[in-house]
Amino acid sequence: MHIKILGPGCRNCEALERETRAALDQLGVQASIEKVTAYPDIAAYGVMSTPGLVVDEDVLVYGRVPRRDEIAQLLSP
Repeated sequence: MHIKILGPGCRNCEALERETRAALDQLGVQASIEKVTAYPDIAAYGVMSTPGLVVDEDVLVYGRVPRRDEIAQLLSP
């Protein structure tokens, strides 16, 4: 599983990364996490409001920081 956190590095982007890592730990799932901070790269996903959560090139959430349990549900195998 390859996860991308879309955002310029703001507080919400950091919170999304933190909650995503916690959800992965909770699930016992291995994944690589990449930060995408360049606006043209973020916009290429159709995301105009950050942060964004992309899993295996599918945009799952953007414009808000979902709760850890919601992230865990999205990442469940």
